[in-house]
Amino acid sequence: MSTSQLVAQHLPFLRRYARALSGNQSAGDAYVTAMLETLIADPSTLDRQVEPRVALYRLLTRLWNSVAINAEIDPASAEVQGERRLGHITPMVRQAFLLVSLEGFSEEDASSVLDIDVPTLRNLVEDAGRELAAEIATEVLIIEDEPFIALDLEGLVEGLGHRVSGIARTHSEAVSLARRKAPGLILADIQLADGSSGLEAVNELIEGVEVPVIFITAYPERFLTGVRPEPAFLIAKPFQPSTVAAVISQALFFERKARPREQRATA
Repeated sequence: MSTSQLVAQHLPFLRRYARALSGNQSAGDAYVTAMLETLIADPSTLDRQVEPRVALYRLLTRLWNSVAINAEIDPASAEVQGERRLGHITPMVRQAFLLVSLEGFSEEDASSVLDIDVPTLRNLVEDAGRELAAEIATEVLIIEDEPFIALDLEGLVEGLGHRVSGIARTHSEAVSLARRKAPGLILADIQLADGSSGLEAVNELIEGVEVPVIFITAYPERFLTGVRPEPAFLIAKPFQPSTVAAVISQALFFERKARPREQRATA
């Protein structure tokens, strides 16, 4: 495949990434244009030793990082609420978060784009969770019947800067806790201690209410069948803390109705 064909294939996604990095479409497109001009002037700048998509994102990211002022986003100029939140996140953390959450890169490929190792990438993604939490800290309801897993999730959530509104082991406990204090995010196991379904509990809780939900299960294949509506956010057990942190950040970042901390505090 020629360089022009390769770029054309990935151009819409490169524009999306550049927009999210820069805070608005016009600035993002300017960086993509600069990348195209660089490739035209010197095709060898595209690393042919790595997967083509990785090479293109690596080139764009390096270009964005090449001038100090490029790392600055004016939050007031961001066109979408999520982009205004993202503008407060430090540049390297922002890149790691977007590569994993928005562009769907594996940890290995995202690390290659940023020219760092995987443990460093995981730390950056966890930092993204904490920095996003500073903007949109929320109350989290945990629905999990295994005590040790529940405690791990509680510590992880609080470490990111969120607050745990309660831990439920059964369907009825989940409904009771949610009625006492409406959560801004739900982490739910699918099979609960009393044999009930966490999926059914969540469906009851979110009826008529928009709340991001992350399902955690040892049997993800049961819910990724393509036959019925599937969970938007699904984590397989056993899980890596960095994976949960990244998905929490992703769920809250892309929840367009999520309110900033100061607005939640007065709601």
